[in-house]
Amino acid sequence: MPDLSPIWISLATSLTATAITFVVGIAAAAWRERRSGPMFALLDGIFLLPLVLPPTVVGFLLLLLFGRNGPFGRILLKLGTTIVFSWPATVIAAAVVSFPLMYVTARAALAQVDPELMNAARTLGASEWRAFRRVAMPLAAPGILAGMILSFARAFGEFGATLMIAGDIPGRTETIPLAIYFAVESNEMSRAIFWSLIDVGISLALLFALYFWTHVQSSASARVGPAG
Repeated sequence: MPDLSPIWISLATSLTATAITFVVGIAAAAWRERRSGPMFALLDGIFLLPLVLPPTVVGFLLLLLFGRNGPFGRILLKLGTTIVFSWPATVIAAAVVSFPLMYVTARAALAQVDPELMNAARTLGASEWRAFRRVAMPLAAPGILAGMILSFARAFGEFGATLMIAGDIPGRTETIPLAIYFAVESNEMSRAIFWSLIDVGISLALLFALYFWTHVQSSASARVGPAG
């Protein structure tokens, strides 16, 4: 019986990273949606960098930040801890590379919300937070959920950044992509095929969930449209 810890590590890492990107991505998208200008366009570029940079470059930059000589690494050392080559490092790597997908999708979903509805809520006395929570979020929910699925899938398949900052420690940081890579390196082809099939199965399930959700939403919109 093969060691199944890469499955649980991958799932725990992806779920935690998705929860982080959900909160941070929506907050960044809502903040950015109310602002415009060249400086904010530059900020968009920074937010989207992990989407276009090679994962190993992202991992190297994270290693510079969280390593012993990095700004965050020194702070952690003063607190008597470090996160490099630990499970939290896998979460950070997965969250950073999947953040752009959540950010872009959340921005697109929030941009579709009619500003007049938000203004009506404010006119009726709702605070900015309550108007966002009770009006914008429910209307943008389908797009945000799609972003969560995409972010989870990206975090689940992360390899390069994870290898750079977390390494391959069986039972601690070894995710499914890492297990496949080192199985091939060790010429354990049956093990590599086993983990590849697991990865393909989970990825197909995620893509099916995304297709099903978008199909259901399109059908509901088509039914509501003529009635409206």
